[in-house]
Amino acid sequence: MTVTVTAPQRSRRPVRGSRRASRWWADAAGSAAAGSVIIVLALWVAGQGVQNLEGADGGLASLGRLTGLLAADLMLLQVLLMARIPWVERAYGQDALARRHRWFGFASFWLMAAHIVLVTLGYEATAPMGLLRQVWSLVWTYPGMLLATAATALLFAVVLTSIRAARRRLRYESWHLIHLYAYLGVGLALPHQLWTGADFIATPWARTYWWTLYLTALGSVLMFRLGLPAWRSARHRLVVEQVLPEAPGVVSVHLSGRRLHQLPVRAGQFFLWRFLDGPGWSRAHPYSLSAPPAGDRLRITVKDLGDGSARLAALRPGIRVVIEGPYGAMTAPAAQPRPVVMFAAGIGITAIRALIEDPDIACRPVTLLYRTRGGHEPVFARELAAIAARQPLRVVYLHGPRPPRASFLPAHLAGRSDAAALRRLVPDVRDCDAFICGPVPWMRAARAALLGAGTPRDRIHAEEFAW
Repeated sequence: MTVTVTAPQRSRRPVRGSRRASRWWADAAGSAAAGSVIIVLALWVAGQGVQNLEGADGGLASLGRLTGLLAADLMLLQVLLMARIPWVERAYGQDALARRHRWFGFASFWLMAAHIVLVTLGYEATAPMGLLRQVWSLVWTYPGMLLATAATALLFAVVLTSIRAARRRLRYESWHLIHLYAYLGVGLALPHQLWTGADFIATPWARTYWWTLYLTALGSVLMFRLGLPAWRSARHRLVVEQVLPEAPGVVSVHLSGRRLHQLPVRAGQFFLWRFLDGPGWSRAHPYSLSAPPAGDRLRITVKDLGDGSARLAALRPGIRVVIEGPYGAMTAPAAQPRPVVMFAAGIGITAIRALIEDPDIACRPVTLLYRTRGGHEPVFARELAAIAARQPLRVVYLHGPRPPRASFLPAHLAGRSDAAALRRLVPDVRDCDAFICGPVPWMRAARAALLGAGTPRDRIHAEEFAW
């Protein structure tokens, strides 16, 4: 059944200027990544890479050098992608960075595998002794090769657990722990590159480039993955204030701290949270704010999904909290004279609930399409009704079981065309800014419906939280 809660239209606040810094950073970061690959190719050419392609043995060795250089470059770009550099993260969003990290990771791995094969074949063509003996000789007699072999094994484990079928069989905590070994793999590969990689140390330009890239990656990790979270946690001293039930298996954690008004967080963003309540505190979990930041208080709302989230219901007031973030690019653009349509499913209502009261959205007419399975009162139903009494909010509850095909609608409303159904629910959808939060397949169905209904792609704001 569909239930609608509405409020009268109110006057809109003056429109503020658009924000362009994120676009600038996205362009700069993308250009820098492409430029790094060009530099690697230029260094290889300058090191007689093209000339050495003549002959079977020289050609194999030269191509092996090139694939090794490209693999190292992409591996370090991977580290930078996940270093949580605030300007880059804000420009792309964590889901976009994670996709690029995945692409770079697989490309780097296969280039590394090609490097190993080509170099081995090149040495075998020069001094035949059999492939197995050649591999043994390379590993045991060349400086740094034992460490490089260990690095290869670690990176292989990371790549193996990145395959979707393997990820589905792992708990998030296990997957995350294995992926931390990628940093160790990058570190163990460095001695081999410096001791036996002539392309790394042959010229001042090569030394400058590679040391700069390695130190930038290391500095970014130390500063943004370790230093900044530690500083913010110590500065703001977040503690649990109270834990309140919202629905079966769903609780809200209210937190207080110092100078939280100086924390650069906006509605729609999330933190990685560590609650210092005992064993398991070191495992971080991503939770969005479920209300706009208010003074020195924050709120998150969490559903028990069996991944450690059940612990939050037992948190006691006063427990210290360590945070990383804020992260995420699903925030409101500067206020525009356009209506807003929001899609929420399940616990995805948390980020949407916070966005509804964002100052750049609260002044605009909002339609919320809230997908639930029914059976109990939807999370935040009373809060949404209270908000609808004071700002132009219309809530459409879409209750019911899932349809047999991919759709953002429940089974009894899912006809042949989601786009046509969306136009009936939101007649002005083409003119709207759109926000989507929920399970990834459902989000993709909602995005497809918006595009099919004519909503411009650049007005659709969404961030996938799958790992």
